[in-house]
Amino acid sequence: MPLRDLALVAVIVIAWAGNFLMSALALREIPPFLFTALRFVILTLLLLPWLKRPTPGQWPRLIAVGLSVGVLHFGLSFSALRLAGDLSSPAIVMQSYVPMTAVLGWFALDERFGWRTGLAIAVSFVGVLVLGFDPLVLDAPASLVLMLVSAFFLALGTVLMKGLRDLDVFSQQGWMGVISIGPLLATSMLIEPGAIAALPQVSWIGWAGAAYAAFAASLLGHGLYYVLVQRHPVAQVTPWLLLTPLLAVGLGIAFWGDRPGTRLLIGGAMVLGGVFMIALRRLSKTTPKAESIDAA
Repeated sequence: MPLRDLALVAVIVIAWAGNFLMSALALREIPPFLFTALRFVILTLLLLPWLKRPTPGQWPRLIAVGLSVGVLHFGLSFSALRLAGDLSSPAIVMQSYVPMTAVLGWFALDERFGWRTGLAIAVSFVGVLVLGFDPLVLDAPASLVLMLVSAFFLALGTVLMKGLRDLDVFSQQGWMGVISIGPLLATSMLIEPGAIAALPQVSWIGWAGAAYAAFAASLLGHGLYYVLVQRHPVAQVTPWLLLTPLLAVGLGIAFWGDRPGTRLLIGGAMVLGGVFMIALRRLSKTTPKAESIDAA
């Protein structure tokens, strides 16, 4: 990719990695499902003028994407981040959605893969097991479980998104907010009693975290990602995004007091290494197509 697009990658990586730190700070004051709802309220208000009406027949899939990603993925991932004693393990474990997406694609979309991709998937999942035995993670095992479940729903939503047509990334994000806000607020009232009433007591740090998640992580990060995948094959962009959990680990060490142990580092390397291998396999399959288009 040209230097201009690599600069956009750097902005995306910084925005997404910073979201782990900013959200963790906000989650000290705002419970996870209410925090997710606030994120989507801000994002939806920003995107309302650009919402495109889905074509007939798309609503069931769009609603399923909204519930899978907007409610279950984000709600559970922020719950995991709040429970965790660190930023490093949640940032790494979230990447397990990539091999999960490949496995779901096999069954749901008939997207077959070879033994090398299968080996990469196995390496990633074994890496999660190794990481899970790190003392830092064992202090909050529920966080690891919640993040894995969250990653599954992100993988499911990713597979479902492939069936959506004629909706750009801003319309998808906007409709996801419209669909998610009600269930998120209802969930918050059910399992986070008193959280909404306590919002006036939230400091500027909590509100800054919600605003950062909406503006930087969603609007800026996903918006620039959409620009890049319009210019380059997705498989050419995704390997660079593995810098996100690495930078998040660095932010955790610098600002959150993370002290990753040997198991976390080895397991994390296996997870990210497996994801990187999957991305390289996808890139190797798209490159010949790109060459044939250039030749034509």
